[in-house]
Amino acid sequence: MAVVLVLIALRTPVAFALGATALLCMYLYFALPRTGGVRLEMAVRPAMTLATTAVYELFYNYSLTAIPMFIALGHVCYRAGITSEIYYAARAWLTRVPGGLAMASVLGCGGFAAISGSSLACAATMGRVAVPEMLRYGYSDRLATGSVAAGGTLGALIPPGIVFIIYGVFAEQSISALFIAAIIPGLLSMLGYWIVIAIWTTWRRQDAPRGEEAYPLAQRLRVLAGSWPAAVIFVIIVGGIYGGVFTATEAAAVSFVTATVVALATRRLRLRHLGSALWETTVQSAAIFLIAAAAKLFASFVSLTGMANEVVALVQAANPGTTALLIGIVLVYLVLGMFLDPLGIMLLTLPFVLPLIEGRGLDLIWFGVVVVKLLEMGLITPPVGLNVFVINGVTQPPVPVMRIFAGVLPFFAMDVAVLSLLLAIPALTLALPAAL
Repeated sequence: MAVVLVLIALRTPVAFALGATALLCMYLYFALPRTGGVRLEMAVRPAMTLATTAVYELFYNYSLTAIPMFIALGHVCYRAGITSEIYYAARAWLTRVPGGLAMASVLGCGGFAAISGSSLACAATMGRVAVPEMLRYGYSDRLATGSVAAGGTLGALIPPGIVFIIYGVFAEQSISALFIAAIIPGLLSMLGYWIVIAIWTTWRRQDAPRGEEAYPLAQRLRVLAGSWPAAVIFVIIVGGIYGGVFTATEAAAVSFVTATVVALATRRLRLRHLGSALWETTVQSAAIFLIAAAAKLFASFVSLTGMANEVVALVQAANPGTTALLIGIVLVYLVLGMFLDPLGIMLLTLPFVLPLIEGRGLDLIWFGVVVVKLLEMGLITPPVGLNVFVINGVTQPPVPVMRIFAGVLPFFAMDVAVLSLLLAIPALTLALPAAL
């Protein structure tokens, strides 16, 4: 694990750091057996057999087909303007409220999250749409960028999150149950961000001037009605899964086909744009699957050597309480989140963390939601803070990175409060899955 962290620190792509380290360690494990002797040539066959079997078992999992479907759904909706309409509808209703544009941005992020499942795509899209408008209305650059950077973290937490699919496959948990379990935590996070904005704009009214533009009721209703495609897609995904009509994979396929047909039929999307969306889906899916395959190799090596069991034994020997164990895990994820990307953190740590959680009899669905919340918090923590740099890259002129980090600080504090609630009250996460 130390070798992997060093390689990643040297800017080696996560997939190559995990995969190359795992393959080399598998080879050395068979070449240098504990019984003594060196078998360099004989070690190739068992190492490659183990590697190919592990990768085959991963991609044989039908649930992974949901990943390209949800990614394609997000690209199609983005190009058709479906995701932006959520923000425009929220803006029409909230523009006269103190901090209303920032609240609309967070709500727009939540709506985008319910379609795309990607935090970085959410931050990039809303950063282009919402931040310039808030700055034009005289909003503080810290509030404008901080609200969107934090709101972008909802991308993976509100279903359908791509990270939940990967977690479900590696932890052997129901992806549908993970999606449903994340609904209340996602809404709590969104509500928490609204509370931050309300307190901020009450304390510093000059940071969010009240909008002078008034929308007549008829116009607000018309804009709201224009966002019906997003509502239909959300109902298909969440309502279909919760109602037992679809599995998560089936919901991905049905929602993608629905969005494509609606976008083409209403002429929001042209065929050349559809081709671009499918190409970007292919590239992004291939990158995710490459990381997943490398992580599977790493997990297989960990299982082969019994390292996970040794970690569990060490923790049991230290005999920490469950609360102390969870605090330790939270701190590890928060520290790693300062330097690594979310998917890499999760796939690097799950082989060691899951046995600890199972050994304490804790629910893996609940823990999956906690992990994703922690990973999303890492997107706004310095010095890496990927969402912060995304916002910095899409704003013109660029808002200084340190100003954005200053803006996300109150939202991060709210994330800590929401995370504490999820840890203290597991029912917030498990109530809805229990009703499935």
